[in-house]
Amino acid sequence: MTGEYKIGFLGGGAMAGAMLAGLLQNGFAPERLYVTDIDENRRRWLAEQFAVHVLPDNASLAAAVDIMIVALKPHLVAGVLAGVAGSLGEGVLVISIAAGVGTQQLEEALGRPLPVVRAMPNTAALVGAAATAVCAGRYAQEQHMEMARQVLAAVGPVVEVPENLMPAVTALSGSGPAYMFLIIEALADAGVAQGLPRPAALQLAAQTMLGAAQLVLKTGQHPAALKDQVTTPAGTTIAALQVLEEGALRGVLGRAVAAAARRCLDLEK
Repeated sequence: MTGEYKIGFLGGGAMAGAMLAGLLQNGFAPERLYVTDIDENRRRWLAEQFAVHVLPDNASLAAAVDIMIVALKPHLVAGVLAGVAGSLGEGVLVISIAAGVGTQQLEEALGRPLPVVRAMPNTAALVGAAATAVCAGRYAQEQHMEMARQVLAAVGPVVEVPENLMPAVTALSGSGPAYMFLIIEALADAGVAQGLPRPAALQLAAQTMLGAAQLVLKTGQHPAALKDQVTTPAGTTIAALQVLEEGALRGVLGRAVAAAARRCLDLEK
């Protein structure tokens, strides 16, 4: 079990903080959790918030852990990994949550045959509701994938995909919360236009999206079937749906995901 291992985060930003909170809530001992960050104020906050080991340098963290999570901005990953590779113990599992950085790039930066798992969570990790996809590098075996799944499951469900589909994952669920925020904002604005107070409109819009998502996940029914259940003949819902179809909502969302996937591929080159 991963609870027996020491887990360290290279980078202590929002995603690392969310994962630390999730691991602690799932019973991981704080004395087995480590984190570094370049910002002294952030390090102080992390120490006060989580009571985990907050180290001043990356090499010390690399030498101390069994699982190292790379939570850095993509352009920093190669240089930082090259700098700590020599400090990593034999067989340390490296999990990267850096967008657009492939397993081959990670392995080349490490310069050693260490198991690497690439992961793409999203910002809902902050509330323990992330959607995360993982894929294996050349040296990652099933036991390494299981370790990665256990760690990442602390902030939400995890699915495994081939690496060639990671740009699609990034475009759909990695960037997806921003699409949902825009839809919630637009619905709330529409409610205000119809006379609702803004706080009520925003709460109703957000809760409606949450409830609809839970219905899909918990019932296992296709969204189209659930949609039909609330669409009565000549009713209010079908009148609204006709407008959304005329506005090509499906097509707009499809083009948005495709644009994000292309951008992810550009970042990987």
